[in-house]
Amino acid sequence: MVSTRGRYALRLMLDLAEHGSEDFVPLKDIAERQGISKKYLEQIIPTLNRAGFLQTNRGFQGGYKLAKNPDKYTVGDILRETEGGLAPISCLEQSPIQCPRAAECITLPMWKGLQDVINNYLNGITLQDLIDKNKAPNGDYYI
Repeated sequence: MVSTRGRYALRLMLDLAEHGSEDFVPLKDIAERQGISKKYLEQIIPTLNRAGFLQTNRGFQGGYKLAKNPDKYTVGDILRETEGGLAPISCLEQSPIQCPRAAECITLPMWKGLQDVINNYLNGITLQDLIDKNKAPNGDYYI
């Protein structure tokens, strides 16, 4: 499951992709547009900053903007950073796998396959793709 933190981080990044091409965007503006508490966004910003996803400007006309173009950020990258990973089961969260049953677990290949599908799908969608799809008449994604 993707948590509220991951979903809000994605919305924050999309908002910056749509509204912050040249200027720094104040966090209060993002919070208002997205209907998310500014305090909650303030908790997400440090994670995105540490990942190098954002540029920050303090003071008058301060705010945030993307460090790179929207086509350089995948949904997978953003969610992995904010969620700590996208493994469908806990034993796949570490590499190499630490589970004592891994050698005889007959379901492990299935879970690895699901993880691959999730990662490949989310790594194939950029912020720019989401913006473009939103403007297209049929905004569906397919695996």
